[in-house]
Amino acid sequence: MTFRTLLFTSDLAAHLPDSDWVLVDCRFDLADISWGEARYREAHIPGAAYAYLDRDLSGPKTGKNGRHPLPDMEQFKARLGQWGIGPGVQVAAYDQNSGMWASRLWWMLRCLGHEAVAVLDGGFAKWEREGRPARGGEETPRAPRQFVGSPRGAMRVDAGAVEQLRADPAYRLIDSRAPERYRGEVEPLDPVAGHIPGAVNHYNLSNANPDGTFLAPEALRAKFLALLNDVPPENVVMYCGSGVAAAHNVLAMEIAGLPGARVYAGSWSEWCSVPTRPIAIGDL
Repeated sequence: MTFRTLLFTSDLAAHLPDSDWVLVDCRFDLADISWGEARYREAHIPGAAYAYLDRDLSGPKTGKNGRHPLPDMEQFKARLGQWGIGPGVQVAAYDQNSGMWASRLWWMLRCLGHEAVAVLDGGFAKWEREGRPARGGEETPRAPRQFVGSPRGAMRVDAGAVEQLRADPAYRLIDSRAPERYRGEVEPLDPVAGHIPGAVNHYNLSNANPDGTFLAPEALRAKFLALLNDVPPENVVMYCGSGVAAAHNVLAMEIAGLPGARVYAGSWSEWCSVPTRPIAIGDL
């Protein structure tokens, strides 16, 4: 069986001895960027590699390309191969709880055509609460494989495309940040507050239960259908602050049976870096 969206702790536990699976720990904290890697060294699911958001899942910043620009795809493919990810290899990605950070890796692999990737529902917190095995230290790299995926350009858009579609009623641009950031009331991370004109708001963490697990598919479907206003899923573009939470919303739509949404990877941190781009404040 191939897992393509969510993976439950019981599923992972059943396959943990499987040497063909690749586990990747994606824990991260924007307020303390060393936190996730430190927690990984303290305790992680046995066999997991660590993916550092700034080093492994992002490229160099220029000041105009956002806080977490996508890395060079050839370099990223080499990293995936070092982790042991090759054609058909099942990847299980996890983070501390909600799956927000793990969804970045999930989406990036999907962008390269790798379908066998899923996010652990409830993350390491749920795994630990259930008393499942963990160990500390660094993992010995598994035998490398050749990653041969090819980029799927249709899964992401750039700022130019966003400018064209943001006022088109055939599309739906969704801001994945917290409501107060969308409205421009606060902005803790970027130099300018507000949102892209034409965008509606769906806070990505509203996809999750209090324990970090995803809502049931039917509940997610109802939330998104109410927001889409008959726009087909493939005409949905997600953005957030830097291209992480947006991937969480794309994953939630996939879980809900609404596949095809795309991500504006540069997101708000890229958009607001150019003074001539329009900015909206408030609920509209």
